[in-house]
Amino acid sequence: MRPAGPRPPAPRPWVAGLRMAGLRMAGTVWLRMVCLAVCLGMPAGCGDPDPRPPAAAGSPSAVLPSPSASSAATYPAETSPAATSAATTPVPEPAVTVSRGWEVTVYYTAVEKFHDGAETTVTGCPTISCANGDDDLGAYPEDFVAAVEEEGTGRTADGTYLNWSYDTGYWLDTAPRDTAGHALRAFASAAADPGVLVRGTRFRITGCGTADDGSRPAAEVCAALRDARWEVTDEFTPGLGGSRHIDAYIGEETGPGFTDSAWYLTLRNATLGVG
Repeated sequence: MRPAGPRPPAPRPWVAGLRMAGLRMAGTVWLRMVCLAVCLGMPAGCGDPDPRPPAAAGSPSAVLPSPSASSAATYPAETSPAATSAATTPVPEPAVTVSRGWEVTVYYTAVEKFHDGAETTVTGCPTISCANGDDDLGAYPEDFVAAVEEEGTGRTADGTYLNWSYDTGYWLDTAPRDTAGHALRAFASAAADPGVLVRGTRFRITGCGTADDGSRPAAEVCAALRDARWEVTDEFTPGLGGSRHIDAYIGEETGPGFTDSAWYLTLRNATLGVG
């Protein structure tokens, strides 16, 4: 066992108090110096609230977008080369064949109120769904009935259409019709022999040629025929067509004596753009 040594003298109470006071003072000074150093490095003071007022809701600092949002908004959307090529590549126009030496005639819808003469009773079909019927279709002016048989269609006084074709005879309808039963379209529908221009062929009259008597057709009429986009939707009555003959539908007649007007004409040596 370790031998006991001499016992150290007991500390004096007032000396211990001075030591404790010195330690507290030194610690306080040290803390103040550290706080001062830290405060000098801060822009808004040490421990004090930010002296600047908070940004208002409408101030610029409150609405500035984040850098990531701004940069994302400036990049354009990517477009694939295929999509760009498809959008810029023009669609080729269909080939057009220039064909000269055509005869162009016109046909129209007769209008009952522009005709007179003795009343003639017409028999036929009350609808398009029969052929060569014998129902009473009404009585109409004699020259109106003749015009319907010549042109193929006529509008009666009550708005009904009296139509005629060589294989059906007369029938009542809601519209003027071509041989396939489709409604005729003014300055669009045309007739031709199937062996010359098949149904569905599109063409334009690019040159009016001359009128039947050798004169130039009226400028207004020629312009209307040239501006139209025609399609073969109808056929000639057998024997009335020809190898270079088309019949262009121009709508309803516009007054009495229509067949004596500049609109009812025959063109010789006209030029077509087919296709």
